[in-house]
Amino acid sequence: MLSKLVLILDSRKELPAKYKKLIESCSVSVLIESSLEKGLSILTEFEPDAILVSDSLNLPVPDVVKKLRMLAYPSRPCIIALSKSSEMQDKLDVLDAGADDFLSEPIESEEFKARINAHLRRHFENLANDITGLPETKSTLKVLKRILASGQKWAAMLVKINNFQAYKEIYGDLASDKMLQTYTAIMNSALDENDYIGGLSDAEFLILTNPLKAEHIASFLVYAFDAIVDKFYNEEDAKQGYIILHGDDNAGKRINLVSTSIGIISGEYQKYDSVNSAITSLIATCKLANTGTNSSYIVERAKLSAKNAIFNREYNNKILIIEPDEALNFLLKTTGEMQGYEVASVMDYDSAIHMIKTFDPALIILDAGDAETLKGLDLCCKIKKDDKTKDIKVVLSTIVHDKKMILNTGADLYLPKPYELLSIFNWIERLIKDFNN
Repeated sequence: MLSKLVLILDSRKELPAKYKKLIESCSVSVLIESSLEKGLSILTEFEPDAILVSDSLNLPVPDVVKKLRMLAYPSRPCIIALSKSSEMQDKLDVLDAGADDFLSEPIESEEFKARINAHLRRHFENLANDITGLPETKSTLKVLKRILASGQKWAAMLVKINNFQAYKEIYGDLASDKMLQTYTAIMNSALDENDYIGGLSDAEFLILTNPLKAEHIASFLVYAFDAIVDKFYNEEDAKQGYIILHGDDNAGKRINLVSTSIGIISGEYQKYDSVNSAITSLIATCKLANTGTNSSYIVERAKLSAKNAIFNREYNNKILIIEPDEALNFLLKTTGEMQGYEVASVMDYDSAIHMIKTFDPALIILDAGDAETLKGLDLCCKIKKDDKTKDIKVVLSTIVHDKKMILNTGADLYLPKPYELLSIFNWIERLIKDFNN
């Protein structure tokens, strides 16, 4: 999967072929170019991890090293000089020019392999994430770029842990680090030496594999993640199926337990000319997989692409207010409109269902009702159980200060009365962003 790539710049025939064979025996891909000009083209397109420069190019090796070091600065590959000279001054000149090593030829095969492996090992250790041990974002995108340029058959998998940041905020760094390490171990167990895995963010990973294997890997990851997810929570949170993120004025936001979503694309149905286009399609496909509380995956098919996916849907900033108190209803509606939202309001629960279906809001501010009837709780249950409305964000405002009872209806935010308008609209902004993401 071109996860490790060495470029050899050497105008000879036999020796570079020998070096290529030795390096490839260590599961490292190798490209050979006989001129510096062609080598610079490879440098730009494939961003190799190491470059071997021979003095057979008939150019001063220190000058070549300086040029490579300057042009390859963003990717910072290891640069190793190969020379027939064993003179100390020649070695010093090359090292001063920016090379990482100087190898005098002839060099014994085992020593050659050991030195190359040592440089590559240090190179990748410097680029690895401290928690997962996986390559960081920059390295991961570099490997994806190589795959797109290589013409190989490939499948890319965007693997995401949903609700990870909320989990980290509540359970802390140690628990969230343990979750990342555990899932990394699970993913590594599903891959072999021909696959690649790297990080994209705290809770997002990229897997590159063969198109025939991708769906099998995704199916295993979904099963394995759901099998262990309860172990990351205390008994009470695991039993109720959500956690509560506390906010201002004792408000509480309902957060589902973590799950994994996996989007899979390949070069079979669409040609990707750039890393950006591939990542955009991966994000769109992964979002389609994240449609419920359980883990799931989606495989890109012929008619599924970023152009038609929800990634580009119109932003919904509609708010529906269901509040029997006329003065508060008017105040919420007026404030919402001043904040730039499209707002509709009703004062009774009976007409609310029709308004929800015709207005199609992103968020509902719903009064729970009086302490005896609590009609708003029943309405919230209906909204969250209906497949057509379950994704709408619901803020339940109430005089009943029972946080768990309110959130058990499926409400996204518990907001006890009385509350400040600034507080509720801070929450609204976050929830509407969540809805549109």
